[in-house]
Amino acid sequence: MKKTLLLTALTVGLAACQTQPVKQAAPAAPTVSSGITLENMDKNVRAQDDFYRHVNGKWLKEFEIPADKSNFGAFNKLGDESREHVQAIIDEVSQKDNAPGSSEQKIADIYRSFMDKETIDSLGIKPLSMELMKIDAINDKDGLSEYMGYADIYGSAPLGMYVYIDQKQSDQHIVYVGQSGLGLPDRDYYFKEDEKSQAIRDKYQVHISNMFQLAGFDHPEAAANTVYNIEKDLAEGQWTRIENRDSEKTYNKMSFTEFASKVPNINWDRWLTHTMIEQPEHLVIAQPSYLDTLNEVFAQYSVDDWKNYYKWHMISGAAPYLSSDFADENFAFNGTVLSGTTEQEARWKRGVNLVNGLVGELVGKVYVKKHFPPEAKTRMVNMIEQLRDAYGQSIKELDWMGEETKVKALDKLAKFDPKVGYPDVWRDYSDLNIAGTDLMDNLKEATRFFTKRNRDKLGQPIDRHEWGMNPQRVNAYYNPTKNEIVFPAAILQTPFFNLEADEAVNYGGIGAVIGHEMGHGFDDQGSKYDGDGNLKNWWTDEDRKRFEERTNKLVEQYNQYTVVDGTHVKGEFTQGENIGDLSGLSIAYKAFKKNYKDNRVIDGYTPEQRFFLGWAQVWMRKYRDEELLRRIDTDPHSPSEYRTNGILKNLPEFYQAFDVKPGDGMYLPAEERVKIW
Repeated sequence: MKKTLLLTALTVGLAACQTQPVKQAAPAAPTVSSGITLENMDKNVRAQDDFYRHVNGKWLKEFEIPADKSNFGAFNKLGDESREHVQAIIDEVSQKDNAPGSSEQKIADIYRSFMDKETIDSLGIKPLSMELMKIDAINDKDGLSEYMGYADIYGSAPLGMYVYIDQKQSDQHIVYVGQSGLGLPDRDYYFKEDEKSQAIRDKYQVHISNMFQLAGFDHPEAAANTVYNIEKDLAEGQWTRIENRDSEKTYNKMSFTEFASKVPNINWDRWLTHTMIEQPEHLVIAQPSYLDTLNEVFAQYSVDDWKNYYKWHMISGAAPYLSSDFADENFAFNGTVLSGTTEQEARWKRGVNLVNGLVGELVGKVYVKKHFPPEAKTRMVNMIEQLRDAYGQSIKELDWMGEETKVKALDKLAKFDPKVGYPDVWRDYSDLNIAGTDLMDNLKEATRFFTKRNRDKLGQPIDRHEWGMNPQRVNAYYNPTKNEIVFPAAILQTPFFNLEADEAVNYGGIGAVIGHEMGHGFDDQGSKYDGDGNLKNWWTDEDRKRFEERTNKLVEQYNQYTVVDGTHVKGEFTQGENIGDLSGLSIAYKAFKKNYKDNRVIDGYTPEQRFFLGWAQVWMRKYRDEELLRRIDTDPHSPSEYRTNGILKNLPEFYQAFDVKPGDGMYLPAEERVKIW
């Protein structure tokens, strides 16, 4: 913690008659920032009635969401700053005469190829001509089966295949297969009966037709109708997001022969032709009942119908990288209709996003050198261990968990593998052959590179150094199959982590984020994995029952919260994140009380109050109505308001810090509060 010492000068009397020793003035207490953004607060709203608006209310009233954003908050602000830093890195390397094959050449050429708007606009649909001809060449269902495997890599297919860690043998890789192939954000979009959902479906079909018209189709409306019908029929058999959360139900291991027998209408030998993988002995099928639907729909529609389907998904996926008419039509639906955003981001921003997506760790190497101070990592590692210690103490003190389960919970906690800032071993991009400024060629090459990289993992040891996020990403995650908690460099900034502020606010900010990711290891799904990352029950039946009684109570709490037009939050869908929030804040507070020893009042707030203020200001966010409704269906995180107020209502420590009493808006009767960890 950086502090400013106010030193007092001592004046020594030199008169010969002075016989008493000179008294030294007591040094003044160091001054330090509270870390609270006071100007965002609305003091007209009592903390006891609506803590979220008390802390963020003035900002919520006055801030206007930028035209190119569907929502805006602390994450977006830091994300924008990170993107500006990455742009500066790209500009710097782009000004050099880079050696072919070098990291700098790959970064520069990817960015240049996207920024060459004049050339891209002159080409129209031409960059896809070879891909569309490939679809036109399909003559029968065998050829269609072969193209389906190709489209799983280079387009979009009704079934997706990838290699990942075997959830029941976490020291090995296995092939996973799951549902895919829809154009709307979720299968439920095809079936909800309210007016807004019907309007989205109508606009989606117009959008498909508009794209086909731009591509020169003779009968765009008829083709759009066919595409929509195929997607809707596929969606009928797809699992909901709530069903897909269940780690046990989505783990269905079977031989390839058994898998192929469930979809006999597809020629699987032909399907494997372009998958960059030999026929696997076993696979894990995420949604086995969907295979019946796929088998029926594949047979139900003609080869020509499927050609229209695949052309649509090829064009739709490529649209952001085609000429402006395609990119604008794509944004009009996906940006405006679905999320309410009125203006596309500036081209340079989209170009930086592309570089981050394709060669993010090449840029990340430079980013951490420029923008990630070593002391941030040191303090972060120390706080993680404080949180681990507090979590362990909390587990030992649980009154609802038996000793046998506690031993295994503590073993899992001890095996958490924290990663902070950036990877110890950087990703090797030497096999990525970016050679020029043809954007579509660069995209296809990157797709080949990442697919091959994924396929090559089969039969290889687990890479414990690999990261799932770039260092410049403002986020964090927990990976149950590696039992790791990961905190990229970019999130270790204000308001999450303020190196210049009093530490109380950091415990409520990044401390609670650390606790949140640890909490995922013990949420409704993460708790099904043991300390070695295996999907394996380590609970007694009695303890699991008591755990689920508590989590179900939290589900019911969140089911009561509403957003636009009375739309309810989905408590079951969001429960993993809500458990992470509740556990994270509870454990962070325990670590804070054990390790923070300064009781001073800063900006009128006690340390305990600053802790909770730190939590609330992290979740400051405004949404467009369309975006908020989309997130209710597709985002497992609760809206920011309820990540704040919904969690705090369950914590006795919050009641004590702000003197919350019956009748206050933040009050919940003690018997209704939830304590899990």
